[in-house]
Amino acid sequence: MLKWRLIGSIAIILPLCGLCWLDFNLNFGRPGLWLLPLVILLAVLAAEEVLDLLRAKQLRPIGWSCHLGTLTVMLTASLPIWWPSSQIPSQADQSEWVLYALAFGAILAIVGEMRRYEKPGASMIHLGLTIFAIFYVGGLLSFVVRLRLVEQGSPQGNAYGMVALLSMIVVVKISDIGAYFIGSNFGRTKLVPRLSPGKTLEGTLGGLATACLGSYLVFQVIGPWIAGAPIPSMPLGWLLFALLVSPAGMIGDLAESMFKRDMETKDSSKWLVGLGGVLDVLDSMLLGAPVALLCWELGIVGPGW
Repeated sequence: MLKWRLIGSIAIILPLCGLCWLDFNLNFGRPGLWLLPLVILLAVLAAEEVLDLLRAKQLRPIGWSCHLGTLTVMLTASLPIWWPSSQIPSQADQSEWVLYALAFGAILAIVGEMRRYEKPGASMIHLGLTIFAIFYVGGLLSFVVRLRLVEQGSPQGNAYGMVALLSMIVVVKISDIGAYFIGSNFGRTKLVPRLSPGKTLEGTLGGLATACLGSYLVFQVIGPWIAGAPIPSMPLGWLLFALLVSPAGMIGDLAESMFKRDMETKDSSKWLVGLGGVLDVLDSMLLGAPVALLCWELGIVGPGW
């Protein structure tokens, strides 16, 4: 199992590093240009996995509403990347755009249920599940896009945006790795056995410790190397960043475990060897990204301080 996890992880990390290099060095003034197709593909696959999980329990949200709503949210969040004449708006304006897109997704879900309504008993359930899927995948994944657009109005915006994105990915993923290895070798105290029997308190503490190490490396070593200058932040901002983002990622991981357990499914899919499905890879980032963006916006890390 460990061997396949390592193989699957390497198969993801190497192409991602290549795309990040291209996105930083050859983006033609459009940060996110190379990463956006990957994020859109992940959004489509993740939305389908959510629908598959629900179908396992004979729940039937309308697929086209879910996919179109999710794509609308993602394309709206990434508008400054793909629309030629657009300028990078403020984070407040980006939030407003995404909010309108989520509202449009809700309208699509309502229209879809109205079109197929036949008898009482299921429409409200399916409507709620469709809106949830749009928010869970599109709404939360939009924060990943917005991390790449952090501080784009500044001279070092390209560098800050890349560091912001990498900081979130590194912290949540190295936290996952630390929790897995420390929990596997030293874990004794079950954390939430009803949701995820394999997770332990010792593993959680190990994940927090490795997240702090990863955050230090990003903000004190890798980030300054990318930006060509120290990354501004409040004192020990890198530590607070890790202690906020890592638990959010862990909650995201546990949330997906709850979804799968509720649907009596082991993996969201079999797309990735040794790792399960796309949701199994994204789960911690879906909740880690909003917290990471908030940290940058509040100035815990980044030039806002």
